[in-house]
Amino acid sequence: MPKIKQLEKCKHPNSRKTKALVKTLNRQNAKDKLKLGAQIKQNLLGRFDDELEQIKLKHSIGQRKNRQHANREDIINMTLKSEKEEFKTCGIELPDLLNPNHLKQLKLWTGELRFLQNFKLKRFSLRNLKEAKEKLEKKSVVSNQEPEATLESRANTDCEDSMDVDH
Repeated sequence: MPKIKQLEKCKHPNSRKTKALVKTLNRQNAKDKLKLGAQIKQNLLGRFDDELEQIKLKHSIGQRKNRQHANREDIINMTLKSEKEEFKTCGIELPDLLNPNHLKQLKLWTGELRFLQNFKLKRFSLRNLKEAKEKLEKKSVVSNQEPEATLESRANTDCEDSMDVDH
């Protein structure tokens, strides 16, 4: 049964089961966010691959030494270089696709410039994606610790506390 249906079945919002399900859903949302950022990067930077491949194919077929589509090829390479640099440094501003309301609004958008101001933009950068990935990995490592180890550490701290008390 999916986690959302299990969450809907829970009766009390503060129960342990509900809190555990919410925690797993939040972790899954964080993973999905990282995947979305990686897909956006791949799609954005790879959108000219087909056109560059066709230009290279045309160059390989001809017997001439000059470049037939040099202008277009140079423009594509400059655009890709600037977008990669922007992604590595300050980030690329894109509409927030993680919010369902914004996604719906974007799908219904007809391309009119007057509605462009209604979109919330979010920055996706390489540094932020790496930090989020490391943070998510740390959380998963902490949550996957063996219960026995945590119990032993608690017992050790309890013993140390009891030794400090003077009778």
